[in-house]
Amino acid sequence: MPKLIAQSISIKAAGNKPKIIEEFIGRVSSGTGAVSIARMKSPSGWLEPGQAPEFDEYTVVLKGMLRVKSADGGLIDVQAGQAVIVSGGEWVQYSSPGPDGAEYIAVCIPAFSPDTVHRDA
Repeated sequence: MPKLIAQSISIKAAGNKPKIIEEFIGRVSSGTGAVSIARMKSPSGWLEPGQAPEFDEYTVVLKGMLRVKSADGGLIDVQAGQAVIVSGGEWVQYSSPGPDGAEYIAVCIPAFSPDTVHRDA
């Protein structure tokens, strides 16, 4: 039987500025361990600690620009209407340096967990 998710659950975000995470499907909101789907809204100047998660992350930018930094120092600026894939085990750092911040959908397989994200200290 289909299961309606009537509303998202807000989850505390990491980073230097407040970021909004609205989890629709995942460990917290629906008890789903296989996948998590969340809408993120990060302000201009937001920077998250680097991480090397155990999960694959698929991100679609809806508004603004999301910057993705890789272990070799490479930068990818993902604009609205574009997407990026980060494979599990890769070190990555997300930020939204543009004037409009960023709004995006993140899909993690398996679902995001604080125990498997492995953020830098």
